[in-house]
Amino acid sequence: MVETSDPLECDSCDATVPVDEARRTKTMGGLDPTKWQTLCCPSCGSRLQTIYVGE
Repeated sequence: MVETSDPLECDSCDATVPVDEARRTKTMGGLDPTKWQTLCCPSCGSRLQTIYVGE
């Protein structure tokens, strides 16, 4: 699980994104969207990380 204090780095636009500012989207590839979310860069939309949000 991602710590909310750890910022994510975007490889596409070199932005440093706090987790709470990342856009959350549904996952791809058959992962359960109630348990997994993809975090995307708010600047360029690139995928930053897929995180577990289930129990």
